[in-house]
Amino acid sequence: MGISIWQLLIILAIVLVLFGAKRLRNVGGDLGGAIKGFRRAMKEDDNEESGGEGKLDGHGSGNIIDGEITSKKQDKV
Repeated sequence: MGISIWQLLIILAIVLVLFGAKRLRNVGGDLGGAIKGFRRAMKEDDNEESGGEGKLDGHGSGNIIDGEITSKKQDKV
C-alpha cells in the first residue's frame, strides 16, 4: 500500500495552490544554493585533510604543541 502517482499529483496541486509557483521557485532556488554550498564546504574540507593541513599526525603543518606533563603530588600523612 504505497502512494500512487495520482495521489502525488493531487498533493502537488494543493501545494501549488497554497504557496504559489513563484514562492516554490524561490524555495527551490534557495534549497539548491544550500546544497551547492554544502557540497563546496565538504570538498574544501576533504582537500584540507588530503593536503596535510590541520592534521595532527606530525606530517602536516597543523598546530601541534609539544610539551611535558608534570605533577606535583604531595603525600599527606
